[in-house]
Parts: sequence; structure tokens; C-alpha cells
Amino acid sequence: MSTITLYTASWLYNPGQPPIPGGAVAVQDGHILAVGPATELVMRFGQPTADYPGCVILPGFVNAHTHLELTHFPAWRLRGGLDYHPRRFVDWIVQMVKVRRGVTAEETGLSLKAGIAACLRAGTTSVGDIVTAPELLAAYEGSLLAGRLYLELIGQDLTIFEPRLRKALQAALALNGTQRAGLSPHAPYTLSQAVLPGIAAAAQQHKLPLALHLAESADEDTLLFDSSGPLADELYPLVGWQGFLPAPRRTTPARYLMHGGLLGPSTLAVHCVQVTPSDAALLKGRDVTICLCPRSNERLAVGHAPVHLFKKLGIPLCIGTDSLASNDSLSLWDELRFALDAYNGELTPEELLKMATSGGAAGLGLARQVGSLTVGKRADFQVLECAGGCTAESLLERSSLREIFAAGISVSS
Repeated sequence: MSTITLYTASWLYNPGQPPIPGGAVAVQDGHILAVGPATELVMRFGQPTADYPGCVILPGFVNAHTHLELTHFPAWRLRGGLDYHPRRFVDWIVQMVKVRRGVTAEETGLSLKAGIAACLRAGTTSVGDIVTAPELLAAYEGSLLAGRLYLELIGQDLTIFEPRLRKALQAALALNGTQRAGLSPHAPYTLSQAVLPGIAAAAQQHKLPLALHLAESADEDTLLFDSSGPLADELYPLVGWQGFLPAPRRTTPARYLMHGGLLGPSTLAVHCVQVTPSDAALLKGRDVTICLCPRSNERLAVGHAPVHLFKKLGIPLCIGTDSLASNDSLSLWDELRFALDAYNGELTPEELLKMATSGGAAGLGLARQVGSLTVGKRADFQVLECAGGCTAESLLERSSLREIFAAGISVSS
């Protein structure tokens, strides 16, 4: 019989549930065998492997949206002589395109590995990561970072796009183990109407969840409404898409993707800053989950997501860091603390911690595997020193990471 390890602390806390004073978690074969009061678990399994007085055992975080392959972006930008701070959303995209043109596949793989390590150090044990090329999936081999890896899909020309979709599907269907697969139709402004049905059909046939950028900027709204604005004038010529600029469609990003068949219960819509009330109702009606990225939105000056509207409608929420191309760290702790102020208290500390744990797991379609300290789930947890006791407020304001476990293995060093 495999070894059982027992960890005890002053509190065990699943956000959204009352903390367990003197709590404990028992681990066997990388999964949670039991949780509850330490007195009960010690009687069942013997003395603890490790005891953490004055600490809280919390589920590992789920970073629901990131691009880990861009972890070295700040260095690439500096190397390429493009180290400036974009003033507009389109300026940032243009910078992104130019920087990435000078980066090799090998460098991208190393950057992704650095992002994996940074996540684990920050208490994140699962991610929703956007991966631009199937070859990059190899960077995850042997990693303890779990989650959903979404193969990114971008394109306007159907003859070029279809082979790209087939290649992404082949890689997605071959993925197994710690990470699960998904598809990421990038955004309404990078996908022509011609390619949407193929994505929808592939996702439905193979039961692959989707993650997509939606209503991130006002520029996106302008392009979808009358095919004008900075994206049409500056991005499309830069990447050779002038011939694919459609006639004015008089629609919104959400309705564009809905008519393309991409909005449903397995869709994670990221950003949603410029969502109208009617489109928010549409997302609710389609059972879409929204992922907020407040620091990225602030950096790119695209506005603030209407959180009050999402909460009023009861739309499920989770949270992500986005990438280091538009953020300063991959730490969800940093993201949560920023969000507490950015949304003017519309999201409570308890709600934010839940978004970063069980909410993120649900958004990625992994609620059965990760996101809470529950029997049968992967043994992903953080140990936090917290002098203020075990409340959501004290954890966000005064806690510090002491140790992180992924699949029952310490990844703190």
C-alpha cells in the first residue's frame, strides 16, 4: 500500500465554506484521501508528516487565463529595440507582432517553462494556458502544473486556416495526463466569419472546451460594427489581412461569436470589458463563464469590466493574470489584491478567493479534478502564514506563502 502523508495547520479553508480550525489534509498517490479536523485524521492515519501552526492550508490557485510562453516578453522587447509602453490597444498588438517575429521556437519553449515555474512558485497549481503552436506542448512534459491547454486559432483565409485547425486538433486529441486539451479561437478581430463554423464543429465533435478573448477593447467593437478604426487601419495591413476586411457587419463581438456557434456552457470568455447589457444577457443565456484580467486591462487602458452587471445576472466568474506582455507578474495573489481595489469593492475577498480556486476550476471544466480541498481531487494546496487568523480579508491583506504542494509534492524550493 502506498504511503499516506498527513498535513495539519491551524486552519483548513475552502473559499466559500467555513474554515476548519485545527484542520488537516491526508494525501495518498497525489490525491486527497481525507480532509477534516486534525484530531480525527490523526486518529485515522497517525502523527502528521508536517504541522504548520499559525498557518492556513488553502487550495492551490487556478489561473484561468494566461499565455505562459510570453513570460520572457519583457526581455524580447528590450532586445528587439521595442521597449516602449504602448498608448493604445492597437499599439500593444503591433508591438506584440513585431517582437514575436524576432523570437525562435526554442526561445518560446524556454519562456513557457519559465512561466510554469513562476506559476508554481506563486501558489498556482492549475492554469488555463493559451498555446500558439502544438510543438510547445512538449514544455509541459513532466511538469506538476495541471490545467487546460488551449491550442490557439487565428486566421482569415479558410484555405490556410483549415490545415492549421487539423494540426491543432491532432495535438489536442493526443494530449493526456496532468493537462487537458481545449481550443482557443483567439478573438473576433482575428477570425473571419468563414472559419468559425469549422471551429464550432470540431469543438462539438471532440468535446473540446473553448477559451476566447471577447470585447477586450473599444477598437474591437468598432471593427465588428463598421469595419473601421485602428485595428482595420493598422493591424490588418501589418499582417497582410487587408483583403479580408469585410463589409460593415453592424454587430457586436458577442453576437458575432454566437452566430459562429462559439458561445456555450464550455466557453470561457476572457476580458469582457466592453460588454453591453444585452450582450451580457446573451452570455448568461448561453451559460458562458467570464474570466476577468484586471491588471492587464489597466495596463492596456481598455477600461474595467462591468462586474456589477455580471454579478446581477449571475454569470460565473473566474480570474487570470493574462501574460507578462501586459502584466508585471504571474501571481494570482497580486491579481486578487489589485482586483479588490480595481472593482471598487464589488467583489469581496471571499468572492475573489473563490474565483481563484473553485471558480477557476469550473471555468476550465476541471471542477472534478482541482480547485478545492475535496476527497478524490488532486492534492494541490498552499500553506500560508497568516497572523490575522483565517478570514478572506486577512489572507489577502496579511498572509505570506510558506509552502506549495502540487499533486502532493512540495514545489516551494
